[in-house]
Amino acid sequence: MIQPREADERLLKLTPEAEAKVADLIAREPEASYLRVAITGGGCNGLSYKMKFVAEPKNGDFMVRKGDVEVLVDRKSALYLKGTVLDYSQKLVAGGFKFSNPNAKASCSCGESFSL
Repeated sequence: MIQPREADERLLKLTPEAEAKVADLIAREPEASYLRVAITGGGCNGLSYKMKFVAEPKNGDFMVRKGDVEVLVDRKSALYLKGTVLDYSQKLVAGGFKFSNPNAKASCSCGESFSL
């Protein structure tokens, strides 16, 4: 099995609300052990956040542990995510996961894409 490199909250910080929601979702995914957070091209501002549950890490991944939650970030995405806070809100309007990225120069109104 591939061993990811340990990282800490300087790469990606989960709020207690995000940690609890991710732990709940992972418990519902029988094939998943990790949350993968990545940056991909696309969205109305050029770059988009992607999240998915995966069974194992890939070569070169960083892993951030928060309680029982383990989050994987690939090397390329780590460059864009450094210092980002992942939060979760249960609000009916504008609820869900929210990224606060100090590297983003602009972001769209939905909060799902950004530019540098």
